[in-house]
Amino acid sequence: MADDFVTQVASVSALAEPARRALYLFVVAQPEPVSRDQAAAGTGFPRHTAKFHLDRLVDEGLLQTEFRRLSARRGPGAGRPSKLYRRAEREVAVTLPERHYDLAAQILAGAVEEATETGTPVLEAVQRAASATGRRLGAAARATSTRSDRDPGGSLGPVADALAAQGYEPRRDADTLLLTNCPFHALARAHTTLVCGMNLALITALLDEQEDSDLTACLHPGDDRCCVTISR
Repeated sequence: MADDFVTQVASVSALAEPARRALYLFVVAQPEPVSRDQAAAGTGFPRHTAKFHLDRLVDEGLLQTEFRRLSARRGPGAGRPSKLYRRAEREVAVTLPERHYDLAAQILAGAVEEATETGTPVLEAVQRAASATGRRLGAAARATSTRSDRDPGGSLGPVADALAAQGYEPRRDADTLLLTNCPFHALARAHTTLVCGMNLALITALLDEQEDSDLTACLHPGDDRCCVTISR
């Protein structure tokens, strides 16, 4: 996930170049995929300039291509299919410090569905949905870690990696992990009890998935950091 964040930053940075940004905006404003010639004509750039920047946008994951004949002719003499450009399906969002409101939305949406369908109290449903997410993230962390990653008697390394991937920015202080960033910061400020409880449920479940883990999550709010700390 950290690598994906770096990739997204690079993708957004690609749009800082004026010609590239103009071509991107032209392509995404069209109802159909466009050719290099159409993009060049629409933006006023030479064809070779349009080609260079369009292909860079493809490399950065902002555009994708398809090949199609633009004329109705078929068979011999119809010519080669044209390379066409359109907006990539991949979503790109960058916030600094890193936020993951999409993860919070998934948890809360799952909780609302459970509460609606089963009559489970909303707060309980939020805790259950957050725990399910924590178990999933914890299982993924356990599956990708190796014994050499682990600390004797605990699993601070894999846990820190898993939390870093979600934007918590863990910092090790002796046998404690301080989470120096809350990925749900704006929500936590507006709905502190709800979001801090969600954080605690998620992180507790993540820890429960670690082999031989003697780590405990607890609510320990502090200035400019997540409300949860992890210690042995």
